[in-house]
Amino acid sequence: MISGTKLNQFIINSLEDIKAFDITVIDVRKKTSIADYMIIASANSNRQTKALARHLKDTLKEIGKSVANIEGEVDGEWVLVDLSEVLVHIMLPTTRAYFNLEELWQS
Repeated sequence: MISGTKLNQFIINSLEDIKAFDITVIDVRKKTSIADYMIIASANSNRQTKALARHLKDTLKEIGKSVANIEGEVDGEWVLVDLSEVLVHIMLPTTRAYFNLEELWQS
């Protein structure tokens, strides 16, 4: 089972497989107990956010890592893939700009 930076890189590679862009990793270990890292990625469409989440779930399953929960697949503007220690936010650029998670969690 992989964890930490190796898991983060695996997630990034999986997201890049389906053309996610503007991928950011934020270390939140000193700010919250809900996760160790947040990974934020952008997608070009609602369909792509959903495809990225499904692809990530499938590739993680191949290495024995399970997804605790996926939220937001109905509308696809913001899909959250919860791996417990890593939260992956897949967002449309307009949604990402509006919520500005990077500023919230990096400050």
